Amino acid sequence: MRNIKLTVSYDGAGYHGWQRQENALSVQEVLERAIARCTNEKVNLIGCGRTDTGVHAKAYICNFHTESKIPAERFVYAINAGLPDDIVCLASEEMPEEFHAKYSAKKKRYTYYIQNSEFPDVFLQKRAWHIPQKLDVSAMQRATEAFVGTHDFVGFASTGFSVKTTVRTIESLTVTKENNRIIIDVVGNGFLYNMVRIITGTLFFVGVGKLRAEDMKEIIASCDRTRAGITAPPDGLFLTEVYYEA
Repeated sequence: MRNIKLTVSYDGAGYHGWQRQENALSVQEVLERAIARCTNEKVNLIGCGRTDTGVHAKAYICNFHTESKIPAERFVYAINAGLPDDIVCLASEEMPEEFHAKYSAKKKRYTYYIQNSEFPDVFLQKRAWHIPQKLDVSAMQRATEAFVGTHDFVGFASTGFSVKTTVRTIESLTVTKENNRIIIDVVGNGFLYNMVRIITGTLFFVGVGKLRAEDMKEIIASCDRTRAGITAPPDGLFLTEVYYEA
């Protein structure tokens, strides 16, 4: 059996997340159908992790096993021929048998976009969180410092997760502003359920003065979900990059 790795970009607005659902359309299901058309096989596509309903991906990694003789670099073209406009396969390559899109991943990068302007931009709908209130970006930047490092982030997770530990390491967390767009970029070795969206919602509370940047270390250490901010909407969240060993 050959092990094929895919790099995929998708607009998540029309899907109920990455993972296959019984009663809703998912990105995984659409991709598996496209792969089945070109391989004449039923495949089980392994993803690098879940993305929620409405969340997007710029470079999602997945892999599947196949007996197909299609050259590895040609899968990208064969699969794209059976995909809708909001999902695009960017690359395909053959990997060693032991490669696993999820368990081989070392860290991930997520990017969240906020449109901070009086009126919404119609061209950014479902691509950014529109916030009309003026945000104190400097305070948001100060608050990011508390998140970097290894912490128990249970206070920044929605209920319903099942993991062995809620301790995660954030390598970097930045807030930058470009005109009316605020960009939150985070890299970590793993993320709990809705963790990036709750971090974003917490930074939003700092930006509007509902929380103080100086209290962020204490809020994280409290492990109390009620002390963090709201869960930001999925629209502005993108899985930007997945990192593996060279």
